[in-house]
Amino acid sequence: MSVADLLRARLRALASAGRIGQFVSVGVAGASLETVIVALLTGGFVVEAVLAGQPLVAKAVGAEASITLMFLLNDNWTFADHGGAGPVALVRRWVKSHLVRSVGLAVAFATLFVLTSWTDVTLVVAGGDVWPTLANAIGIGVGLTINYVAESLVTWRVHEMDA
Repeated sequence: MSVADLLRARLRALASAGRIGQFVSVGVAGASLETVIVALLTGGFVVEAVLAGQPLVAKAVGAEASITLMFLLNDNWTFADHGGAGPVALVRRWVKSHLVRSVGLAVAFATLFVLTSWTDVTLVVAGGDVWPTLANAIGIGVGLTINYVAESLVTWRVHEMDA
């Protein structure tokens, strides 16, 4: 099989509209959880802003909760027909998921860093500064495509079953 054929097979596997929709839905759930955590820890809406001025630390807490939630949802819904059975295979996929998502997470962290450290923006809504939360949401959006491709091809290897 030529390199072009391999590339076409992987692109066909990635182009599943149903799987993309499921992945995006799972991403919305994960992003929502992360956003709530970042807002609670930095904005002072419900609890005192424990990490006010520390959006990257708040993002790390939110990201870990989000990644774990998204892995579980993707493993049981989006990619339910992919990957091996049993606890060893599950743990292997969970580790791979964390590793491949580190790239998307690095992009999201870099975006948050640039938007909160290199700009002097404050966006007050209902008495709280929502700029770190908005900047975080932008970073999440930037990392989405990276995560979809990496999760599909590396964690669940959809190209092997969809070819």
